[in-house]
Amino acid sequence: MASKKIIVALDSNDFNEVERLVKSLEKDVYAFKIGYQFFFNFGLIGYKKIFSICPKIFLDLKLHDIPNTVKNGLAALSKIKPIFTTIHVSGGDEMMKSSVKNKKFTKILGVSILTSIDSKQTKKIYNQKNVSFLVKKFAKLAKKNGLDGVVCSPKEINVIRKEVGKDFIIITPGIRLKNKINNDDQKRIETPEEAIKLGANYLVIGRPITKSKNPLKTLKEINKTLS
Repeated sequence: MASKKIIVALDSNDFNEVERLVKSLEKDVYAFKIGYQFFFNFGLIGYKKIFSICPKIFLDLKLHDIPNTVKNGLAALSKIKPIFTTIHVSGGDEMMKSSVKNKKFTKILGVSILTSIDSKQTKKIYNQKNVSFLVKKFAKLAKKNGLDGVVCSPKEINVIRKEVGKDFIIITPGIRLKNKINNDDQKRIETPEEAIKLGANYLVIGRPITKSKNPLKTLKEINKTLS
């Protein structure tokens, strides 16, 4: 049996709906991702309820602050034992170094360029139209400063993998199913099968699974394409 590679994003305002979804999918996922929407709605109580069903949680809060604040935040976060969490690489070298000083259970991932940002935006913000160039630079900084991996769009997987080697974790959002790649807030997208072929370790998938008529069936069908 192939190893599980799908992390399902739990973005909802309805806890009962999320709980049913987790119970339905937990045997067929690698982990579940909890982000702002879930965490600000349901807090630690909601987190712990999901953790009790499936203890493999990617807590995606994208920390970005001065080094000491991030270090202390991660120390507090470590008590609830997510397997992954995220910080922004753009927070700088010292912030990244401080984030891994007391690392125990949780792997720290660097967020490179958000998948909602295209070349027009990177030109405006970083004065650089080449998104892949920026993402590669961010990935090199993340590895140099001791992070365990990065989060990047499918379009940059290949260039990052060549740059950082096989032991650096790449987690990829911006996944859309074949023939169902629509224009939405994700700009740099790919199918699950192609993203894994390019070198991603895990795929974060939300709406294509959670908003489908049969989430478990959809997840199983995706898993088959990755085996």
